[in-house]
Amino acid sequence: MTTSAQPASRSTSLSQRIVDALSERIASGVLKPNEKMPTEPALMQEFGVSRSVVREAMSRLQAGGRLRTQQGVGSFVLAPKVENPLLQPVAAAELKMQQKLAMLELRLSLEPEAAALAAQRRTPEQLAAMERALKDFDIQRSTGEATAEADFRFHELLAQATGNEYFAHVLHSLSSATIPRHLAAAATPRRGRPPKVARFGEPSPELRPGKDITSREHHAVLEAIRRGDAAAARAAMFIHLNNSRERMKNASR
Repeated sequence: MTTSAQPASRSTSLSQRIVDALSERIASGVLKPNEKMPTEPALMQEFGVSRSVVREAMSRLQAGGRLRTQQGVGSFVLAPKVENPLLQPVAAAELKMQQKLAMLELRLSLEPEAAALAAQRRTPEQLAAMERALKDFDIQRSTGEATAEADFRFHELLAQATGNEYFAHVLHSLSSATIPRHLAAAATPRRGRPPKVARFGEPSPELRPGKDITSREHHAVLEAIRRGDAAAARAAMFIHLNNSRERMKNASR
């Protein structure tokens, strides 16, 4: 059994293997709705991974709406939802730019409030899962990897932290189609050239080495949620999504 810390990319790969295996068990009925998931030690032994890898996998399953976690009790399989065709997740490739911008506009009316609720209701476990998602995002951006999965996971975990399943369901159907597959190039300004996107139309401050605009926006949201500051979380999420919309417009020109 592996107990030592794994490099980020290796850890992500291992956790995805657990996600895939458990998702297959849920889909096939081996793990039934409302059934308690195996314990962390059991999964560590079965897959030969560390506790942090197991926790990462469980947070991904929770963000994907497959599990609910009851603090101090454990995680339980969620029954599959009867989908409304208007709220089915849509592949980004199937959407035109104008549709993506319209979906971001809808997210602007929903996610700031979700961030405010998450600041008031999040559990320590949910906060830790959001922190891991942003850590993965920063590492993947710095190494030139695609960042969409970690970005999408952060937004889904935030929606889960509202404690309102309808926020999570609606945002799940919108987020993946409006997050570019690779954000680093779109968010990092070229050398010697100021970034196009500014906070509420004002010039953006100089970027610190190693952090791009999108990363700073994410961390502003997370810090407000960590402090339990609903108003700041609402404002930070609005800024992030408004700037995301401007980045998408600029990329299409």
